[in-house]
Amino acid sequence: MDSGNFFGDSETQISEGGEADMHRHFIDCDKNPGHVEFVPIDDFHLENLPEGYRDNDLLVFMRALAGLTVRVDVKVASARRPHFWPDTDVVYPFSHLKERRVWRTGSGRVCDVRKFQSGLAQSGSSREGSCAVCRCTKCQASDSPSKLWWEYAVSTATHVVFDDVEASHVTCRLFYDNKDSPMVTLDGFSVENASIQNDRCKMVCTSCDVNLGSKLDQMVGHFKDAWLKVRDKFIKTRDFDKLTLIVSHPHGCSKQISVGHWVDKHRVGNEEDLKKFTYTTCTCPGSSGAPIYLVGFSWKGSVYRLVHCGASKSGLNYSGAGYIT
Repeated sequence: MDSGNFFGDSETQISEGGEADMHRHFIDCDKNPGHVEFVPIDDFHLENLPEGYRDNDLLVFMRALAGLTVRVDVKVASARRPHFWPDTDVVYPFSHLKERRVWRTGSGRVCDVRKFQSGLAQSGSSREGSCAVCRCTKCQASDSPSKLWWEYAVSTATHVVFDDVEASHVTCRLFYDNKDSPMVTLDGFSVENASIQNDRCKMVCTSCDVNLGSKLDQMVGHFKDAWLKVRDKFIKTRDFDKLTLIVSHPHGCSKQISVGHWVDKHRVGNEEDLKKFTYTTCTCPGSSGAPIYLVGFSWKGSVYRLVHCGASKSGLNYSGAGYIT
């Protein structure tokens, strides 16, 4: 199929009661009553994978992916949100809430970590002026901001976080694996790049928390190593079994893994490798922006951020666009 222009219901959870209402939304869910197709990360084991894929490397990878999955909390809707999706008469999510303060949640993933010391990144690039020191909330209020800091990139969907106005009001909750997980958050985001048409957004923030920076840096490296192993192992069967896995925060609650298969690839525009996918893998409100893993597939360059976007009227769920090979 060569058309990527299909839109259904986006899956960001609105919660006017904030955190206190999340569990109620989970219990009252109409789309997936009981959430029987969702598995809490702490309970996800080899037997939760289909036969032929009960592989320890795949299990290690999924735990690595889950470790980097975050809940994205957004508190405002930008005045710059369009009324409609590009080139359609389909209403764009939350365009009716412009400039209103309404708490909504989606999902995302920490996709990159860079360490800076005295304005120099490990890659050798530099930061000048005010960017020569940490720009986290604490350091901006300090007379002696830290010269050691980490920059984190988080991928999500553009309909979850539209622009810098919304990003500045975003809080990402990390390591939310169960109800007893400690509260670890990132804030102070800005949008590095975003595409309305492809519905993917990359936002960045900084922190001088040494323990958190070292931990996330190690986790991203582990994720990349684990991904290479499973890609090479399952590349020959990917178009037959079409295994598709998603980690998300349904209804803003603790992270869950869902297992299904992709149904169709939709080429977007004239670019051969730019694709959207439809799939049976379960999602709920709160899953928008969640990372999708198509077992055996690869991404092109550094722009691969295939994220969940919504549920179509056909009953299938669908992704944003990514460069997939």
